[in-house]
Amino acid sequence: QVQLVESGGGLVQAGGSLRLSCAASGRTFSSYILGWFRQAPGKERELVATITTTGGAVGYRDSVKGRFTISRDNSKNTVYLQMNSLGPEDTAVYYCAAGLGGIGALGDYWGQGTQVTVSS
Repeated sequence: QVQLVESGGGLVQAGGSLRLSCAASGRTFSSYILGWFRQAPGKERELVATITTTGGAVGYRDSVKGRFTISRDNSKNTVYLQMNSLGPEDTAVYYCAAGLGGIGALGDYWGQGTQVTVSS
């Protein structure tokens, strides 16, 4: 079992930056693949970024490549999402997710979400 708690959301002007954090409970954090999803009002939840157990491989959706960076610190049981050059299109509730196995396992566990609002 893993419990995930996100933080770091807020209101930021277009062009600004935020860093989201997701702290996890449990002693097997390093065994989980991790990811960040987001859901904007009226839209489906979408995968934003993923990171493997050791952090050796990451993946991003095209719209955030070059602007967002996912990282993890297994000693702190925490995964991060650094978001730069934010635009109004990035406004959404951001969720972290964890799973055992491949990307398809993401979603075994979810955080409660943190709101990111980007003003134009």
